[in-house]
Amino acid sequence: MIRRIPSVAFAMALAFGFAVAQPALASSPSLGGISPRGMERGKTVELTFSGGRLTDAKSLLFYTPGLRLVGLKVVNDATVKATVEASPSCTLGEHPVRVLCASGISELRTFWVGPFPTIDEKEPNSEFTKPQVITPGVTIHGVVDNEDVDYYSVVLKKGQRLSAEIEGMRLGGTLFDPYIAILDTKRFELVANDDTPLLGQDAMVSMVAPEDGTYLVQVRESAYGGNGACTYRLHVGHFPRPTAVVPAGGKAGEEIEVTFIGDPTGPFKQKIRVPSEVDANFRLHPADAQGIAPSGFLFRISPTLGNVVEVEPNDTPGTASPASLTQAFHGVVGQLGDIDNFKFAGKKGQVFDVHCYARRLGSPLDSVMTLLVFGGGVIASADDAIGPDSYFRVTLPEDKEYILTIQDHLKKGGPNFFYRVEMTAVAPGSTASIPKVAQYSQERQTLSVPKNGRVATLVTVGRRDWGGDLNLTADKLPAGVKMIADMMPGNLDTIPVVFEATPTATPDSTLAKITGTPADPKVASLGAFNINAELIIGNNQAIFYKVDQDRAAINVTDELPFKVSVVESKAPLVQNGSMNLKIVSERKPGFTGPITIYPLFNPPGMSTAGSATIAEKQNETTILVSAAPNAQIKKWRTAFLATATVGNGPVWTSTQLATIDIAAPFFAMTMERGSCEQGKETDIFCKLTTQTPFDGKATVTIVGLPPKVVTGPLEFAKDSKEIGFHLKVDKTAPAGTHRNIFCQATVMVAGEPVLHNIGGTELRIDVPLPPKPMAVAVVKPMAVAVAVVKPVEKPPEKRLTRLEKLRLEQDEREKQDTAAPKK
Repeated sequence: MIRRIPSVAFAMALAFGFAVAQPALASSPSLGGISPRGMERGKTVELTFSGGRLTDAKSLLFYTPGLRLVGLKVVNDATVKATVEASPSCTLGEHPVRVLCASGISELRTFWVGPFPTIDEKEPNSEFTKPQVITPGVTIHGVVDNEDVDYYSVVLKKGQRLSAEIEGMRLGGTLFDPYIAILDTKRFELVANDDTPLLGQDAMVSMVAPEDGTYLVQVRESAYGGNGACTYRLHVGHFPRPTAVVPAGGKAGEEIEVTFIGDPTGPFKQKIRVPSEVDANFRLHPADAQGIAPSGFLFRISPTLGNVVEVEPNDTPGTASPASLTQAFHGVVGQLGDIDNFKFAGKKGQVFDVHCYARRLGSPLDSVMTLLVFGGGVIASADDAIGPDSYFRVTLPEDKEYILTIQDHLKKGGPNFFYRVEMTAVAPGSTASIPKVAQYSQERQTLSVPKNGRVATLVTVGRRDWGGDLNLTADKLPAGVKMIADMMPGNLDTIPVVFEATPTATPDSTLAKITGTPADPKVASLGAFNINAELIIGNNQAIFYKVDQDRAAINVTDELPFKVSVVESKAPLVQNGSMNLKIVSERKPGFTGPITIYPLFNPPGMSTAGSATIAEKQNETTILVSAAPNAQIKKWRTAFLATATVGNGPVWTSTQLATIDIAAPFFAMTMERGSCEQGKETDIFCKLTTQTPFDGKATVTIVGLPPKVVTGPLEFAKDSKEIGFHLKVDKTAPAGTHRNIFCQATVMVAGEPVLHNIGGTELRIDVPLPPKPMAVAVVKPMAVAVAVVKPVEKPPEKRLTRLEKLRLEQDEREKQDTAAPKK
């Protein structure tokens, strides 16, 4: 079971930075924003990083190649200036980055690399008649305030192409839905755009100038909103801006030709070399003699599939485009009512995952995909499965030719309704992740390992098309850091993992991929890793923009002034039992503050108190751990997180992976139900069954008795069969049936208590019967002498069962009712 640790008031950075001694540790660095939001490829720029607790900033962590930190200067606790160089071959588009500090690492933010020189917006430019004059081939950094409209003017010759696209929502700063348009001097909108399937909430436009003259590019918030945080990067130039690409993917390492569709100058072709490594984030940027588009198309890379592109007409099964299962199918639903058909041969028993990639690649197509036997009936069909995209799994029923059809759900179509269909054999796979501890937060999504210390996290692995035990591995860990993890049982998808650094660990940071591998060597499974940073959250908690990461940030930080560890119990934790687990700290001289302990992971059926505290100047505490009656019997290992304020923020560390032995109870108990009148005494007898022999005697107390009912503890040995609690019920004890009464029994193992919660019963307390009515006096007859008979010795009184007691009580009540005088 995952433990949800309470979120602290400020972001906690379990992340990486260089281990450099500091006079005062500036814990938990936080990054709020970056300015400017981007730069030109092949240039060097100074970026300002704003946030909190950045005093010990040392470097930047880039997730993508082509960027280099030239220099870094800490201005103050909230500001860092960094000089960054983008190589001429640097990837265009978005680049995630974090600030590395000696005490940790900041949240992930992004900045962008574009193909053009960057200029700033110059106010006033909010009037149509007073635009900012620009030359095409620039990127403008601007801000849209409330009801603000920004205008930029360019001069064009007839037939020249003018394109504009904007990065607004994608900057990940605030909920900003930009709108752009190109107007002539008569205020007539030639092209306009709000949202696009390719750019999400961001917009793009492109046109060919109908005549010589001045044209204006307009930028505003789509609903005329805006604020000081609505920054944008507007690219204006003669670059191509198509809206579709066919094919939309290729086989790794191959050279292919693609066709870009939707540019106002018409379709054009481009030869490309598909990257040799599969990259789910690879984007293909359209380019021609007039420039390159700042935003590219997501382009699928397959290790095995070649391409086939539809050949029209293919609107019917009889005219279907020929294809094979070694190819991905590509095409365009080009007009209203268009249906594309592909024919391929399949073998009986073949199983495929069939994906239609359309909306995921930036196409407006809302696909409906159907598979049928050529000349026969439908085998499978799907509409929305992954967003608007279609997906199904199918087993081919026989050796036949098959037809796959693709169309739009609303029978729409157009030149940009492109798609790619992949039919891949079902194969085992898994995806590992670090679960979030707070919704829409980046808290503890990275790992900062203190020198000579530890940090722990949960790792979740989702298995696909296989089950069973798995092992976790991590590549590219910093020198001196090791990952400690047990085998993940087949019935779990989450386990605790500890990262530990030696006292001499190198101050280093890496991006590591944590993956799950089947323990069974006969199962071949591809392992992946994924976490995401949700940067913009809208109304109703809708995620408008997020950044996925396929590696975890891990680093070695400065040594902390304290360490914590679990004192492992030599005794087991039994089902339906509990124990107080001891956690101790080692403090360096001068550190006396309180340390808060949180449980990280509960094995199946185990629960732990929410937290515990090692008090100021103290070195130990205990935390209550309990096991349910159905807790899984096994020796489990778990860890506990520890946090304390060091410097001006919280730091996190953890204990080792400590063993907790969950075992079956040593004995079982059956308790009889009890009943008694107020002011009297009674007994509750308990039958014992020893399941695990033990030495010495167990001490047992009864728990849950109502007020004014008392009894004492008892002892029993492993060969005891029965014990009885003698209860004294005060005359003021509450009447009624009292449930949830059970016993707590403790037996010592290796000098440590093993607490059992056993048995269960109820006690009924009755109000005493009213006194009997006074009897009529009767004259006694004279005594008659009789022979004295020696009394016979009475046998020992039989202990009545509760049912027999109830019957006697009922008889007494009936006799009393009969004896009562009639009115």
